[in-house]
Amino acid sequence: MHWSAIDTRLSYQVTGPAHFCFHLQVAHAAGQRLAGESLNIEGAGELRHFTDSVSGNRFLRFDAEPGEVHVHYRAEVERVATPQPRRLAEMPISALPDEVMPYLLPTRYCESDVMARAAQQLFCSHKPGLARVQAIADWIHDSIVYEPGSTDSTTTAQQVFVQRAGVCRDFAHLGVTFCRALNIPARLVVGYVWFDEPPQDFHALFEAWLGGRWVRFDPTRMAPVERLVQVGTGRDAKDVAFCTLFGPVTMREKAITVREYEAPRPRHRLGAASEPKPPTRRVALMA
Repeated sequence: MHWSAIDTRLSYQVTGPAHFCFHLQVAHAAGQRLAGESLNIEGAGELRHFTDSVSGNRFLRFDAEPGEVHVHYRAEVERVATPQPRRLAEMPISALPDEVMPYLLPTRYCESDVMARAAQQLFCSHKPGLARVQAIADWIHDSIVYEPGSTDSTTTAQQVFVQRAGVCRDFAHLGVTFCRALNIPARLVVGYVWFDEPPQDFHALFEAWLGGRWVRFDPTRMAPVERLVQVGTGRDAKDVAFCTLFGPVTMREKAITVREYEAPRPRHRLGAASEPKPPTRRVALMA
């Protein structure tokens, strides 16, 4: 058993009537258990919480008038590592569950139809299944330079393929795109993770549907995939943005502190300021 403690702080300046939609709360997902969380917001109107019925992603919405908005989210999560089989097969499309089918289709950031020829040339010679998707992740790691600032919120997988540089969400988008181009369902996964370098946004990786289950791959290799605390899954980044803003809003501050603990469970609890604190790493949320 492993534990992650998360502390998220966000501040905004609002200059006119605005609406916020946040997606930053830890998911109730397989392989992790939310042991506790707290959410404090200043400057918000009535809060509306809802969970997407398909993805299970948790959202928070509210209106805000001119002034400052401050968000402070904390969570403590138990992570359970599950062994991954060494052999997992690709499934024929006719055998895919209905809910998995949307993850075969091209999307705004993952143009799998446009990238089909490149995917076939690069990966059709690899053995189908787990080995092929691992080859995709390895190729991205070896061929794409991790370069903060090289892309923005509009950059697509095809553009990353051409320019050969990007950040974690771009690496994940390219993995999703190659998989879908080869008729392997794939989706983006975002969450919190503790790693040393570089100071990083809300982390993104991808999952492929193999052997009747979702299997994680991280082409950045910044942290083992089992260390990610999942916040959400989606077809691409537009489904899992940490914050969607409507109106004249400027971000003033964004920071996350992620702490990791090994079993047995430590004495530290949310709100127990007097308890010993382990070393921390500070990372930033993905804009």
